[in-house]
Amino acid sequence: MANRHLSRSVVVQTLFEWDLRQLLLDGAKSALARNAGEFAPAAGDTPFMEELLVGAISRHKDLDLVIAKAAPEWPLERIAPVDRNVLRLGLFELLFSDRTKVPAKVAINEAIELAKSFGGENSGRFVNGVLGAVYKELGEPGKDEVSKKKKEVPYDQMPVQKLGGAVVYCRQGGEVYLALVHDIFGHWTLSKGKIGDAPEIANESVEEGTVREIKEELGLDIKILEKLGENEYVASDPNTGKKRKHVTYFLAESPFAEVVLEKKGGLDDARWFRMQDALELNFYEDMLPLIQKAAEKLKKKRSKNERFQYVSGGVGVAVQRPRTSAAGLYPPFILKRASR
Repeated sequence: MANRHLSRSVVVQTLFEWDLRQLLLDGAKSALARNAGEFAPAAGDTPFMEELLVGAISRHKDLDLVIAKAAPEWPLERIAPVDRNVLRLGLFELLFSDRTKVPAKVAINEAIELAKSFGGENSGRFVNGVLGAVYKELGEPGKDEVSKKKKEVPYDQMPVQKLGGAVVYCRQGGEVYLALVHDIFGHWTLSKGKIGDAPEIANESVEEGTVREIKEELGLDIKILEKLGENEYVASDPNTGKKRKHVTYFLAESPFAEVVLEKKGGLDDARWFRMQDALELNFYEDMLPLIQKAAEKLKKKRSKNERFQYVSGGVGVAVQRPRTSAAGLYPPFILKRASR
């Protein structure tokens, strides 16, 4: 059921928060209520989400022992937080749920999909390996059951959702800064949004939509300079099913201005970073090549009259740097979230 997949996504997000913030059970329940209201207000599946959350937390010590046995080469603290909590949820459903309601294969497949959606490149395979090992230890329950598969929509017949994003940069005090957003799963990434997703903007171009989306998400007025690249992936929508998401990324310039993060699901921070600091951040694997490509293009755009000195690999030319925060990572103004 599509809503159940969405509900599990909210639970994984809450487990991630519980794990990293070391919340008590009551704090985790409050986080679940907030996340459900923000990310799945129409799911109508609160009892199911609470059952999964409370079950995974109350039994997490037992679940962690199972993980340690199934993946002895991977101490729990070395497993990525997203993967760790997807495993906890998947194992709870696999070991403790009513199999007439949640067959073993459903529990495993749901966990694999969650890992693919929110983890790294190898997360799906890792979760599959751990849960598969436990499944075999259990005697492969339901192995011979005939599953009812939904009819798969061919790739070329899936609806296409256009999105636009940008490597947004500014120049200040002889340095280049990048505006980046941080998601709830611990990655820094590029600002992007949907193109033409409302009747009044149905005919906007990808460039126009990207300018609009970044203004809404970061409060920055950008000027698009050139296209950096495109990618496409398949995503599951809880209401409409699978769709192809086609993203076009641009290089865009902005004035040196305050970043104001739009209050919306999935993001929890936005900052300016000096170029050399940005290249060391935790990005999704498909984002880093775009950042590096933008850096090379900016290097080529440098002229003899500019005071900007490009710094690479920790070796550079001494320049007069602007005043920064105590962390030295972003410009000297307070970053705020919008209250809208």
